[in-house]
Amino acid sequence: MGHEFDGIEELNNQLPRWWTIMFYMTIIWGFIYLALYPGLGSYEGLFGWKSSNQGILTLEESAQARIDAKEQGKFVEYDRELDYAAEKFDPIFEAYAQIPVEELANDPEANKVGQRLFMQNCSQCHGSDARGQNGGFPNLTDNDWLYGGSGAKIVETLTLGRKAAMPAWIDVMGEQGIEEVVEYALSLSGRDVDQQLADAGKVRFAACAACHGMDGKGNQALGAPNLTDNIWLYGGSHRAVTETLTYGRNGVMPSFKKTLGDDKIHVVASYVYSLSND
Repeated sequence: MGHEFDGIEELNNQLPRWWTIMFYMTIIWGFIYLALYPGLGSYEGLFGWKSSNQGILTLEESAQARIDAKEQGKFVEYDRELDYAAEKFDPIFEAYAQIPVEELANDPEANKVGQRLFMQNCSQCHGSDARGQNGGFPNLTDNDWLYGGSGAKIVETLTLGRKAAMPAWIDVMGEQGIEEVVEYALSLSGRDVDQQLADAGKVRFAACAACHGMDGKGNQALGAPNLTDNIWLYGGSHRAVTETLTYGRNGVMPSFKKTLGDDKIHVVASYVYSLSND
């Protein structure tokens, strides 16, 4: 090749012939495979093969299978797996659904099932240990509930979802008013505060009492948190509470009605109930 760098001469050694032949054969086989089987977007291949263990079809059978699947709006293997799972597991969930949440929470086997469902659907926000995280994801193990912690309320939350609405107060109170109410809100949970600001904030807190109550203990019917227990959904630092009052909060808990269905929701609710009720 005539090229040398740092004492190393560039060469062009030929590959063994057997290796070269096998390499070209794999390329040819790749094109044949893509022609016969699905692998290019929505193209189903000449054999019309599907991952449903139905074997290789003739071209006529393949065409009819595609027509039938489109008419029924089905994905053959996916629907088959769903039918199999429903046949095997639905009776178990139906039996669990007949037991009240509070009672089912004492069943170790049901809790194992509920834990698996929780890990698949809820842990992304509430954590694998269900202890939540700052940013609007509540701890489910401490018996502090925004909308109520009874079995029925937990089922309601999972079924319907929740949409919180904490308004922004900066335009109403101004920066000074926000500072005063923050001091008063922190004082409700026994925090060290500027008492002069807290006294002024107590007067302004009347606007907040519509949701949180005059005593600041919250209102589960509205999802308004208790401000006296030093448990904070978005953080309890002075800065975090100031941000909450200034900009408001709009947390969303999605509905799992379509995702899980009533029977699975019942099992998840019993698991969640068990976390804060030994």
